Amino acid sequence: MSSVKSIHILRNAALAGALAVGVAGALAAGPAQARPGCLKGALVGGVAGHLVGHGVLGAAAGCAYGSHERNKYDRRDNDEGRSSYAPRQYNQY
Repeated sequence: MSSVKSIHILRNAALAGALAVGVAGALAAGPAQARPGCLKGALVGGVAGHLVGHGVLGAAAGCAYGSHERNKYDRRDNDEGRSSYAPRQYNQY
């Protein structure tokens, strides 16, 4: 029985190490630069997909649709690549 116990200890140590590496990597990576269209679409698509049993697929489709709509909005306002929360950059002459 001691070999079974040592296997559990080693497995738990490996999981703890992997978790520590993952958390350290996430903290070192910095903030994500996701656009609001993707986040909103993924949230709505994930909920709708969950209701029919395909949450991840719904989130991916919602993100794609939200990004598409956001790009249409940016092109319409002649501010391609600029989201509504980003400050405008004015030339100082």
